Amino acid sequence: MAGGTVITSRALRADPDFLKLWAGQAISQIGSNITNVGLPLTAVLVLGASPLQMGFLAGASAAPVLLFGLIAGAWADRLRRRPVLIAADLGRAVVLGTIPLAAALHRLTMEHLYLAAAASGLLTVLFDVSYQAYLPSLISRGQLLEGNSKLASTESFAEIVGPGFTGLLVHVMTAPMAMLFDAVSFVCSAISVGLIRKPEPRPRRSAEPHIGREVAEGLRTSWRSPLLRAVAGRTATGGFFLGFGSSLYFLFVMKELGLSAARVGLIISAGGACALLGALVTERLVERFGFGATFVGSSLLIGSSMLLVPLAHGPVAVCTAFLIVSQMGDLAWPVLSVNDRSLRQAATPDHLLGRVNSAMHLLFHGALPLGALAGGAIAQGLGVRRTLLLGALGFLLSSLWLVFSPVRQLRVLPQAAEEIGA
Repeated sequence: MAGGTVITSRALRADPDFLKLWAGQAISQIGSNITNVGLPLTAVLVLGASPLQMGFLAGASAAPVLLFGLIAGAWADRLRRRPVLIAADLGRAVVLGTIPLAAALHRLTMEHLYLAAAASGLLTVLFDVSYQAYLPSLISRGQLLEGNSKLASTESFAEIVGPGFTGLLVHVMTAPMAMLFDAVSFVCSAISVGLIRKPEPRPRRSAEPHIGREVAEGLRTSWRSPLLRAVAGRTATGGFFLGFGSSLYFLFVMKELGLSAARVGLIISAGGACALLGALVTERLVERFGFGATFVGSSLLIGSSMLLVPLAHGPVAVCTAFLIVSQMGDLAWPVLSVNDRSLRQAATPDHLLGRVNSAMHLLFHGALPLGALAGGAIAQGLGVRRTLLLGALGFLLSSLWLVFSPVRQLRVLPQAAEEIGA
């Protein structure tokens, strides 16, 4: 494609600064997974939290995305991103380090966990938005697909290893002490990012800085660009219908299909392994089929695999086979994520990347809980199986945003100036 980004041959494995970012992101992702499991375990095992308190804890973790996600993107565009990454990691280390300290002093309370969850969630949003915006200043645009594929592989690995590792830490050290290991992991991540030597360009400041206008500029960019508009539409629609499954999946497979918790855990582990494989083969798929076809195909494959969940029926062995085949659709999740992220980074001017990333982040994490609530309400009258089928069909149809857009025709990534019209 004329004007597209040419793929470079220089492997990022030979780039010491990228390796430092990669190591820092890997450690940070493992730390985030420890937080996701360790905080609720601390609430349950140490404080005997009630179901209502557990709901408040989950809400405290998710609220920063909804309340501060767009502002975090604007700040990521105002400041150099590497110092933001370091500050976010050190901030999480301090916040989470207060949990084992309070437990050792017998002063730990649920209110403490609520505040820690909210503060950690806010800093995680800031880190995620900033590191996705920082990558294009560290490597060439032609290496974005390779860079995002490597970063996605560590995310998938962290999702496989993190929960089990946290369980082991809790067993050996108790839940609050596991949070101490979590805090140390964030310090290691900050050191790794701090060792990067490549100078970061000075951020381009607005003539009249105003947080509201800066946020609005990011939202306008996401809508006016045909490529980014298609990504935004698929993200919001897909996130909403994905929420149906997030609220009903465990209820369906354990209550209606009669699967044990151990069997369900094995099924989900199979999905995690498939996700890691998907992250490793993303670049080859794009080289073989083209960027647009791979992007669209991954979305269609995920939607198609989701249909197998409500279609599962019969003996436990047959239901297990349906669900395992459905989990194989997880191979397409990192492919979708890498292509989504790479397109945003390539099609967005650098000074807007933080805001565009945060807008997409908000669309997904805002639509997901709304979908979960809608799915639960619909299931009351329609039944769980039919509601899951509706959610799968909705996710499958969300791919039409990509099918009927210029995304489908892309062979390689576009140039930011060409796409936005700069």
